[in-house]
Amino acid sequence: MRIQSALTAALILGGSILAGCTTTEDANRALQSRWIGQPVERFFAAYGPPISEYPLSTGKIYTWRGGDKTRYIPPTYSSPEPARTIVRTQTRTDSAGKTVVTQTRVVTRDPFWEPEMISPPQYQQLFCELQINTDTAGVIATIRANNDTDGDGFSLSRCAEVLGVEK
Repeated sequence: MRIQSALTAALILGGSILAGCTTTEDANRALQSRWIGQPVERFFAAYGPPISEYPLSTGKIYTWRGGDKTRYIPPTYSSPEPARTIVRTQTRTDSAGKTVVTQTRVVTRDPFWEPEMISPPQYQQLFCELQINTDTAGVIATIRANNDTDGDGFSLSRCAEVLGVEK
């Protein structure tokens, strides 16, 4: 019964942690509610200039990128060698064939065991890239994350972190 209640508590804790994570969809909803109908210059004043723009007869399409960061992921190694007991007995006999010294040692780990690398160290690029469409007056008509990596913390969206979106 105790195992079942501990398992239930672990599942509830894991679920609540995931429920608190922001996603790209959360970031898109927040962006749209906050920025559609606003002048595009206001967005760029808050978050920096676009990396590209493409003129259309009905307005412009901007590409904005921010939150660039490189995250180091350390290597992963196999878990420690399982504990096992090795008994080593040494006996010596004298010239008459009598046992003189008997020594027993208990070794709980193999001294030559080395952990194996499961995955090598990695560098991961984190960033947020948005596509912003404006009308001819420079007012944001649509805005969405078109390239969003994982966040640096518990967030599943770098855009949510960079743009201050909370769940």
